[in-house]
Amino acid sequence: MRPLRILIGADTFPPDVNGAARFAERLAGGLAGRGHDVHVVAPSPDASSHRTQPRPGPDGVRVHRVRSHRYPLHDNFRICLPWQASPATAALVEDLQPDVVHVQAHFVVGRGTAVAASKAGVPLVATNHFMPENLFGHAKVPHALQQAAARWAWRDLAGVYGRAGVVTAPTERAAGLLADAAGIVGVLPVSCGIDSARYAGGVEAAEPTVLFVGRLDEEKRVDELLRAFAALPAGLGAARLEIVGDGSRREAWTALADRLGVAGRTTFHGFVDEETLVAAYRRCAVFAMPGIAELQSLVTLEAMSAGKPVVAADAMALPHLVRPGRNGWLYTPGDVDGLSAALGALLADPVTRARMGAASREIVAGHALDATLDRFENVYTEVTGRVATGLRVA
Repeated sequence: MRPLRILIGADTFPPDVNGAARFAERLAGGLAGRGHDVHVVAPSPDASSHRTQPRPGPDGVRVHRVRSHRYPLHDNFRICLPWQASPATAALVEDLQPDVVHVQAHFVVGRGTAVAASKAGVPLVATNHFMPENLFGHAKVPHALQQAAARWAWRDLAGVYGRAGVVTAPTERAAGLLADAAGIVGVLPVSCGIDSARYAGGVEAAEPTVLFVGRLDEEKRVDELLRAFAALPAGLGAARLEIVGDGSRREAWTALADRLGVAGRTTFHGFVDEETLVAAYRRCAVFAMPGIAELQSLVTLEAMSAGKPVVAADAMALPHLVRPGRNGWLYTPGDVDGLSAALGALLADPVTRARMGAASREIVAGHALDATLDRFENVYTEVTGRVATGLRVA
């Protein structure tokens, strides 16, 4: 296809560490590698902002930053103010004159970029990574109000994403959720994609290890994983648990590991660099994902790329990745005994781990990053070839 000028609007982007940020980075870098002129607008990692167009980075992507502010309820979370972000994103759309805008969120930066593109008649694509459960912990929403807050959040998303010519989500289940919860019809499922070769290789650690990677927030349910690990049979006393990531529940869950008597066999690594993360995937025996709000789970794709069996909650989109008996096991969220039994069976059986790990590599081949880039290039061709119109919202 002809080279395009593409503006990606993201409310989270590296150095942020989360699945949406990593996807936006890989999408931008992959498109730039195919010869497109790719720009990203995202919150600044500190209180500064770029007032002039920066030079392209090593991956060929130009990143424009909107001034952000520290969020008082979470140490690693920054927010942009609408009255600063809206004019900044509107000016950027006017200056760049992109062929297509692709937003990754409906919050402040994504919203401002989407509205500016819509007003300017620029074709708009929107990808959803949002579930209300992902924000309840950050916003400190009381449990009694969460159902009403979720309904409001989905209506708010529909008001922004209804402007787009095409809306995508990482899986069929995630696409169905948008239809059911936000009334957005015709959502296109497009996998986040993975460059699986970068995770291949390495050998397991001598001590069988369970690995979790992700934010340490309530919906990830790492407390269930800790309880399941503590309940492993006595014969697996040498097993270890590694937890990579940080979040609002880290202190509480560190204390829980101590109370359960597994602190000596549990390592909380916090945020790590890419090289350290890849090494963690390669040395683990089993990957565990107890989260209940995964629209795809990029970290599960990464673990599968490393050839690991997966034990995951039977929730949201995780059944798209984990085929029970083939590359791992699913368990009912909240069933700590079921989670412990599945982990214990795999930790005690290296032959089954090897077979399931090979199956993980086979399954993940269907999520190649090149295929994802192909899909989005086709979407851009579609929306730039017709008059910009919004989707129908039911």
